[in-house]
Amino acid sequence: MSEGQRVLDAIRRLVRQLRMSDRSAQQRAGISAAQLFVLSQSGRAPNISLGELAERTYTDQSSVSAIVTRLVETGLVARGRAGDDARRLVLTLTRAGRAALRKVPGVAQEQIVAAIEKMPPAERKHFADTFNKLLNAIGAEESAPMLFEEDARTEKKKRRSDGA
Repeated sequence: MSEGQRVLDAIRRLVRQLRMSDRSAQQRAGISAAQLFVLSQSGRAPNISLGELAERTYTDQSSVSAIVTRLVETGLVARGRAGDDARRLVLTLTRAGRAALRKVPGVAQEQIVAAIEKMPPAERKHFADTFNKLLNAIGAEESAPMLFEEDARTEKKKRRSDGA
């Protein structure tokens, strides 16, 4: 098997694993894999701020904010004020949010992060550099929404084309 074939096969395996994780989250908990990841990270730190959640999910605050809004609308996460600082907005899982987490055994993004963090630092850096070089070579956008989550621009375009 050529190196090119090995790389393409590895990418296919990764995408397949992520798709299966997304399908599982949809079927078991009725939420996307991205929502499950945010829900899981919210559950690991009660009264977490949006900024802290963005750091924990390795994404930008606007992407996390859009997902949190959906989770709040579906009653899985509650927004509130911090007890020690009323200016600080915090997020907590609701009873329904904790129940949704119990329905889905693993979060693919957490598994990926854990596997990458097990790599030696030099190997991690080389992997990140090489992967980014590949993405730049194919013209991939610099930023992207969380996995399997539409970004706000795509959703706006979709609503306009649907006549909504």
